[in-house]
Amino acid sequence: MIDIKVPAVGESISEVTLVKWLKKEGEYVDRDEVIAELESEKATFEVNAEKAGVLKMVGKEGDTLKIGDVVAQIDESAARPEGKAAEPVSAPAASANGSPAQTSVPAKAATQAGSATPAAQGAVTAVANDIKASPVAAAIISDKKIDAGSITPSGTGGKILKQDVLEALAHPGRLPGKELFTRNDRREKMSNLRKTVSRRLVEAKNTTAMLTTFNEVDMGPIMALRTKYKDKFKEKHGVNLGFMSFFTKAVCFALQEWPSVNAYIDGDELVFHDYCDISIAVSAPKGLVVPVIRNAESLSMAGIEKKVVELATKARDNKLSMEEMQGGTFTITNGGVFGSLMSTPIINIPQSAILGMHKIEDRAVVVNGQIVVRPMMYLAVSYDHRIIDGRESVSFLVRVKELLETPDQLLFGKDPVKALLEL
Repeated sequence: MIDIKVPAVGESISEVTLVKWLKKEGEYVDRDEVIAELESEKATFEVNAEKAGVLKMVGKEGDTLKIGDVVAQIDESAARPEGKAAEPVSAPAASANGSPAQTSVPAKAATQAGSATPAAQGAVTAVANDIKASPVAAAIISDKKIDAGSITPSGTGGKILKQDVLEALAHPGRLPGKELFTRNDRREKMSNLRKTVSRRLVEAKNTTAMLTTFNEVDMGPIMALRTKYKDKFKEKHGVNLGFMSFFTKAVCFALQEWPSVNAYIDGDELVFHDYCDISIAVSAPKGLVVPVIRNAESLSMAGIEKKVVELATKARDNKLSMEEMQGGTFTITNGGVFGSLMSTPIINIPQSAILGMHKIEDRAVVVNGQIVVRPMMYLAVSYDHRIIDGRESVSFLVRVKELLETPDQLLFGKDPVKALLEL
């Protein structure tokens, strides 16, 4: 019997949470097969079987385990089941573009449900959005012009019945399936990641002299540039041309002009950086994570976009490593993707500043004495006043605004004409 122990995942991490088992008790597993998912205060990682054999679970889902604790045991003396050998995979049907088409689990379930006898299923009438309903229910939906998506089905295979429609009519505006006049409370154990986020946010508020300065930027030039070149950019580099690369480039130029915004306090010393490691705030399934784009000042637009896609994908899949989330000299967060018009972002300590992007919204502004409608975005920079003065924070944000509104300056940080004239 071999013990599978919690591995060391970082110098400062002493315990983890067993999030979920990916294999069952008594199941035969192969060597290096993933058996469980653990979560530290900074990341989620997988545990692999060190030998092939029968799995014996020791920890339970939700348990807090110390580094070195036994998670599971593998009985390597157990015989491999006959059916455990690699299963033959039938050749998938080709899709319209010639690539193999895969059938998803829901699709298979739907196929199996559709193969049931008519007597078992009853008559089914198609409503908008492929929602199934009985003939009477469909007639009421059509007559009363009800949104079928707002009705909670109770019939077999997700079929809407007459009573479901009548229930929706009797309680208009109620969320589908929501219990009326409920007084229920629900408790959930905080994950290690959420605990860490909570602790760091409070620490940032309590240990920094945090202020926020605001400005706004006309996103018209960047939007026009993206519209003109997005197809060629995608064809050439294999990634979309997004806003993050423009903001990252602008921030890198501004940070190098205002180095205190890219510095932090260490005891009674100030630590300045000649490089820009840009942290990007990403909303992941487990909570907020902040992976880092290393040496962003040295990357091309395509290089930044590729790194953003890589890190965001890993965050969504809970695959970020500890190294990818450590460090960072400045943070960019985009609340605009959720519809935020303005906010005051909290500093990602030990960094000294963070830039908040927001929703792009058409607003009436004055340009050359005329009122015009422009796509505007509010920008916010929260900064630690112990190291960054008001002049520096405001000048930094104005410089970011200038670079975004004249994106041709992002080539080398200067107006081409002024560079030509050496002004």
